[in-house]
Amino acid sequence: MAQIEKLLVALFLFAVAQSIILVDATISKSMYITWGSQHASMQGEDLQLVLDQTSGSAAQTKKAFLFGSIESRIKLVPGNSAGTVTAYYLSSTGSQHDEIDFEFLGNISGQPYIVHTNIYTQGNGSREQQFYLWFDPTSDFHNYTIHWNPIEVVLWNADDWATRGGLVKTNWSGAPFIARFNHFRARACKWNGAVSINQCALNFPANWWTSPTYKQLSYAKLGQMNWVRNNYMIYDYCRDTKRFNGMMPPECFKSQF
Repeated sequence: MAQIEKLLVALFLFAVAQSIILVDATISKSMYITWGSQHASMQGEDLQLVLDQTSGSAAQTKKAFLFGSIESRIKLVPGNSAGTVTAYYLSSTGSQHDEIDFEFLGNISGQPYIVHTNIYTQGNGSREQQFYLWFDPTSDFHNYTIHWNPIEVVLWNADDWATRGGLVKTNWSGAPFIARFNHFRARACKWNGAVSINQCALNFPANWWTSPTYKQLSYAKLGQMNWVRNNYMIYDYCRDTKRFNGMMPPECFKSQF
């Protein structure tokens, strides 16, 4: 993502690895604008990020975390959002970084948004999945949560690839493009140095994310996941045999959820 930093309009949720903490504060107390301050506003529970032809903007959390639940309510760019991407993700730093992504790919008016997910480990990604959204993410705020434990992991302008592989370009006459965020919550373990690696993974009640309940999806959630995959999934790297020349990533041979 560093290669397209100048075009980014994103909410950064910086998460490395944490003491136990419940962050139940407003966005303005939990986050700060990292760049594009003239194209962003933050007040109380609300964050607004703006993209136009001059700049985008980004924000990230003041604290770093390891394991837990990170959630935010997001209202995506309405109308003709082709060529824009609103990103919501957790990332560590450095060339060997880990990352968990939600990327919302804009589209022309009347066409559905695509949610693009990816996971990086030690600097390597290529674990993309894509789904059409089955609701209108621009008409109201919707909750998006990243849940992460030791067992599982349950807007930049990018018109060169974001919409139909770059065939549809950004219509700058519709700028500024605005993505809105509120109700950010990090129910997670705060990073306090190397001691947190063991602290945050210990199986005891305060580390609720390590309980058996969160080691796999419930029967009901498995049903919901299968419904989405069967009806709205449009790309799965584990099915793309041509891309990997038949040498599929090892996790593709394991249960996916």
